[in-house]
Amino acid sequence: MTVPSPYADRLRRLPVVRSEVEVRGATTAYWVYGPADADTTVIAVHGFRGEHHGLESVLAFLPELRVIAPDLPGFGESAPAEERTYDLDEYSGWLAEFAATVAPGAVILGHSFGSIVASAAVAGGLDTPRLILINPIGAPALEGPKGIMTRLAVLYYALGARLPERLGTAVLRNGLIVRVMSIAMAKTTDRDLRRFIHDQHDTYFSRFADRDVLRDAFVTSVSHDVSEFAASIDVPTLLIAAQRDDITPIEVERELVTRFPDASLVEIADVGHLIHYETPAEAAGAVRRFLRIPVARDR
Repeated sequence: MTVPSPYADRLRRLPVVRSEVEVRGATTAYWVYGPADADTTVIAVHGFRGEHHGLESVLAFLPELRVIAPDLPGFGESAPAEERTYDLDEYSGWLAEFAATVAPGAVILGHSFGSIVASAAVAGGLDTPRLILINPIGAPALEGPKGIMTRLAVLYYALGARLPERLGTAVLRNGLIVRVMSIAMAKTTDRDLRRFIHDQHDTYFSRFADRDVLRDAFVTSVSHDVSEFAASIDVPTLLIAAQRDDITPIEVERELVTRFPDASLVEIADVGHLIHYETPAEAAGAVRRFLRIPVARDR
């Protein structure tokens, strides 16, 4: 990372501890943010191709929480298990076992692809008092106004998987492709913030273990969505959605929230699929209100 975070001052005040744990045959790396004696613990699941750093900007505005942020298996510093296919059953099983091991009964939070994993795990029996979904994937990726772009992405990941390994991996880690993705998702007109967003993606978007785990994760991300699990989630749920999200339009999010037995929707204007980078203070405020946490004094 070469561009300083706009939220660096806040992040520096947060205590952070890195740890590891064995889950389903592989080592999961995770980071614990905030006070060890916090009243509320949250497990935060990042999005596709990302890692735990992606949610740090939101955590910077929630210093009173204890947040456990793992890298998904095969991404960042977490290893994939050998001879496992990382479909949704595997990811949700990993999350359930991880939560039971490091923080039973924690609040579960998922962003983007993480919203699918978190929803599937909670619907499958993961014990949590509340569920928080940021930029939830609310409809099948191959449908809707961006279906053509998704099909192009399918071809891209299929090409990366079929080429000779070295060449295929290079294609999947291509910096130009990563930058195009970043430009397409960013909505802010703030030049410094855009530089930070692009630098985040340049730094962390290609830290996957190998092309097989990336292909598995991509297929999982476009084969499922939160709407499959909403009716089976019986805990209070918060959806934080963007009014300019190109991946799940806000109209779909407004319909999605009605499928849960007990859910509320917070809409954030003038932002797209990068709430966690562009409007982290607004997202943190919604989380705080949902968890009924008083505002912490500056530390």
